[in-house]
Amino acid sequence: MKQRQRGMTFLGLVTILLILGAGLYAAIRLVPVYLEYTKVARSLEQVRDEHSTIDTNPTLIRNSLERRWDVEDIKGIGWKEIEIKKTQDGYTVRAAYNVERPFVANVYLVTKFDRTVTIQQ
Repeated sequence: MKQRQRGMTFLGLVTILLILGAGLYAAIRLVPVYLEYTKVARSLEQVRDEHSTIDTNPTLIRNSLERRWDVEDIKGIGWKEIEIKKTQDGYTVRAAYNVERPFVANVYLVTKFDRTVTIQQ
């Protein structure tokens, strides 16, 4: 009577390890990018909370953003690149940016972020 083989071949094991390794490497490359995005989002919300109780203008908003960018050490987007628009309700502050991180050789991981807060007046 023939016995059926059980288990995994070496080639199957190597393939699974390569896939898991690539996923883990991508996660290691992207975690700092997402942590910086949380700093950007937190800074925008703090500026919103700070300026919702006072009479504000774009210059004051940019000054607050500059202070927070310096404290948080944000490098992915500059505080000058933040878009501030006057609306009927107050001001809309938007941070929209892309971050590229090298993955392997000429393959890059691209992440797109877009965060908007409204400062009520």
